[in-house]
This record gives sequence, structure tokens and C-alpha cells, in this order.
Amino acid sequence: MPDDGHRFELVDGVLVMSPSPRPLHQRAVARLLAALTVHCPTDLEVLPAPVDVILADDTVLIPDVIVGRRANFTRSGLAGPPVLAVEVHSPSTRLVDLELKRAKLQEAGCPHYWLVDPDIPTLRCLALRDGRYVETHSLASEQFAELAEPYPVRLSPDGLVNPYGVD
Repeated sequence: MPDDGHRFELVDGVLVMSPSPRPLHQRAVARLLAALTVHCPTDLEVLPAPVDVILADDTVLIPDVIVGRRANFTRSGLAGPPVLAVEVHSPSTRLVDLELKRAKLQEAGCPHYWLVDPDIPTLRCLALRDGRYVETHSLASEQFAELAEPYPVRLSPDGLVNPYGVD
């Protein structure tokens, strides 16, 4: 792939390209990394994109943030689904995040999928139940949640995007 600032993913053998993320997007990613890393169990690791999540020979995704089992990381990426995949929407990625990636991660058995919309701001937490994602939390603006899965973390959508880091 060219090193041109774009993100390339492979989904069912089809190449999907996304432009570089905006500063608001990256702020949310950085704050998620900080919040998730603080209480991360030692058998898991929190990493930002770009890290390849290899779901099949023809499907390699790059979520914005992943929490994976340390034992499943290889030299080239994460083999199999993460414990948690987080996507921070951008105008150009919203549909891919909501439909395509969600379906592929659900099919692969990723237990937790979170969706952040930094423009509103909102946080939706999905968990795999009987093979399908169900929404466990839906937060907007200043609402806080003490999330228990995949491990305890306290988050607020405003706290992820506020330019001064104020909760």
C-alpha cells in the first residue's frame, strides 16, 4: 500500500480506503487510549490504529482503538477478533463503521464494539449476545457511565472531545 496518509483495509477481498482523521477524531482516540489503558488487565493490551486486525485471509480491519489479548498479537497484527474494537466516526467513515465493520466484527465474534460520534458527541457500547450485537449503553454529551465490560472504565462523550480535557 502507498504511504500516502490514507488507511487501507481489506474486507472480503475488497480494498477500502479512508482519508487521514481530523484533529477532533484523534482527540477522542487519545482520550479513549488514556481511559482504557489505566485499568487494562495485564493479559490485554490497548493500542491505537494502525494495527491490523486479521479476521480472515481476505478480511483485515483497522479499528481506531483495539483491546486485544496479548497472546493473540503477532509481528504483523492481531490474529482474530479483539476483545474490544472502537470506531470514532468521521464523515467519510460513518457508514463503514456502522454497517460493514460492525457486521464483520460481529461475525468474527468480537465481544465488544463501541462507536463514538465526536461531532454530537455520543458513545454507543455494543456487546455480543447470542451471536448478535446489542446496545448496552448509549451516552450523549455530559452523561457518564461506569462501564463494566470488557473491564471497568468510566467515560463521558464530552470528556472524549472537550478541547481542554474537562470532564
